[in-house]
Amino acid sequence: MGRDKALIQVGGVAMVNHIGGVLAAVGLEPVLAIGPSLLTGGLDHCEDLYPGQGPLGGVLTALSSMIDRASAVCVVACDMPMLDTHSIIRLLDATRDVQADVVMAQTDRVEPLCAIWNASSLPILQQAFDNGERAIHRVLPALSVVAVQLPGAALRNVNTPDDLPGR
Repeated sequence: MGRDKALIQVGGVAMVNHIGGVLAAVGLEPVLAIGPSLLTGGLDHCEDLYPGQGPLGGVLTALSSMIDRASAVCVVACDMPMLDTHSIIRLLDATRDVQADVVMAQTDRVEPLCAIWNASSLPILQQAFDNGERAIHRVLPALSVVAVQLPGAALRNVNTPDDLPGR
């Protein structure tokens, strides 16, 4: 994109605020944005414990910052402007039916950045990170994972200007 995606507006709303609104609408509060305050769209935020270390560092930051308040944390990347409450509700419903380290969305592939991460995953993720791993998908085999099929459009992420809805 050539710039940080969080504040790019889709339909007049910054993508980070869209995600925050979806999570709040299904009762997942507090909503906490991970990263520098200037990219959080006014949401409560937590500085990334591992800046520049990729999504695994972000998941670790989210889990570490919320572990004293919750046994599980919903982690969603800010670049999914079509994500809706129905999709998050499906993930939440799945957590009631199973015990897993992580319940994550799936379309044609699993999406670990639209997932509910249980506190049980924290030591495994931290050990992998401490051993130099930065790719979440390479840690998944060490975890119990439940995938929930969601419509592909809901998880479409934005990586280039051409990916923005309406283009």
